[in-house]
Amino acid sequence: MSPLILTFDLGTQSMRGMLLNNQGQIVQLVQHKYETPYYSKNPGWAEQRADFYFDTLCSISKELKEKSPNGYDDVIAVTMTTIRDSSLCLDEHYEPLRDVILWLDSRETKSIKPFPWWAKIALKIVGMEVALKKQYKVSAANWIMENEPEVWAKTDKFIMLSTYLNYKITGQLIDCPANMIGHIPFHYKKRTWLSKNDLKRCMCDIPKSKMCSLIQTEEVVGLITEKMEELSGIPEGLPLIATGSDKGCETLGLSVIHEDQAALSFGTTATIQFATRKYFEPKRFLPSYPGVPKEMYNPEIEIFRGYWLISWFKKEFALKECVEAKERGCEPEIILNERLREVPPGCDGLILQPFWTPGVVTPNAKGAVIGFSDVHTRIYIYRAIIEGIGFALMDGMYSMERRSGQRIKRIYVAGGGSQSDEICQITANMFGLPLTRIQTHEAAGLGSSIAGFVAMGEFKNYEEAIKHMVHIKDTFEPEMKEYELYQKLYRSVYKRIYPKLLPLYIKIKHLTRREEI
Repeated sequence: MSPLILTFDLGTQSMRGMLLNNQGQIVQLVQHKYETPYYSKNPGWAEQRADFYFDTLCSISKELKEKSPNGYDDVIAVTMTTIRDSSLCLDEHYEPLRDVILWLDSRETKSIKPFPWWAKIALKIVGMEVALKKQYKVSAANWIMENEPEVWAKTDKFIMLSTYLNYKITGQLIDCPANMIGHIPFHYKKRTWLSKNDLKRCMCDIPKSKMCSLIQTEEVVGLITEKMEELSGIPEGLPLIATGSDKGCETLGLSVIHEDQAALSFGTTATIQFATRKYFEPKRFLPSYPGVPKEMYNPEIEIFRGYWLISWFKKEFALKECVEAKERGCEPEIILNERLREVPPGCDGLILQPFWTPGVVTPNAKGAVIGFSDVHTRIYIYRAIIEGIGFALMDGMYSMERRSGQRIKRIYVAGGGSQSDEICQITANMFGLPLTRIQTHEAAGLGSSIAGFVAMGEFKNYEEAIKHMVHIKDTFEPEMKEYELYQKLYRSVYKRIYPKLLPLYIKIKHLTRREEI
């Protein structure tokens, strides 16, 4: 038997455990969909028990071991990739003081701690003050300091969810830079904690003593403990290898390690990531994230409520398809995607901008749908969602190409939406580039296992690992006439929506008494 990597992929809606071999084949997989992905004490909040994820991981591991003919006999290492920007407080005994505040939580502080006078002057000179104030308000740590001071007073460590799971699995409270993606005082270019006098510390001034120790990707976090073996069935003494966050591992799993490639993720949050050895900001004041390969960065543009919009549409408008899907024994998305063919490219002028949640650069943004006429039906709206996400990702790619000097020649896609041939073809047509799908949509788990095999010496580098483990399933070639239409719509309409509607968005915010940034 060939050696195996045991990989866990912790997502927003579900968790997967899988055994992968050095040919990139998923030998065994177990997925648990969360009955309650998160709870909300107030509108816009999203929290979950920290041990909910650990308990789920242990349960999946036991089931996976039972399903595997050889159990875990052929496993040489364990890896894990998790959702980003999800944080919690630990006491001096490393026990959670409160539940995890998840990445999609939208709470904000009511006030901003005054910045030092010298920082105010410097921030105004570089034009960073407004962006930093926005980041301050959405930092979970700042919210806890303001609203739960008794919790913060007891907080010995403020960490990411991945760090906590590392600790539960190995007893070591350490993590790697490729997981340090969140509203924390982290220097993304240098891959370490911000220095005491760094201007950006004003955003979230957590003492370094409260942060975890850092190691590099491919290094051993620690060994599986005796207690972990009892709880999960994973053999004591196996190494847990540091890899990276879900999006970073997904980009690696798609084989995107060259500067003429881009990775699209069609998940709850839709993203486009580049791979580069040269650090650059994808948008002003937005950092590039450390990649899983130690020498690389992954600049990224994200559409915060990307393919979540499909779930929203299904819930609000697709009762007919949900009933039909139950009769056919399939998912409603399959039927909806089949119906995409009924609608022409450009949706007869119906254009959607998918800013359902404001971003750092667009703090006043709202979603918009324009161009309605009597020919439009709800299926037009569905296709407009797909095209709207595509326009937003195109916009992100063009922005990053301008800022980096890179020129993308091929795009690779993963995530739930990538399973649809119709969505893949529409995306290829919109970008005017070949779009490639690999052998599995479990790209994050594959990327994490690639890093594990490289760390264990099965391959000398990522190039060799990708050659053996990533296989092209199919490629969607763009239809250039449709590309020309999408380019006209992008330049003449889509690009103008936000600046034209921005004054109205600000007015709406004022009239509905929402606090302005």
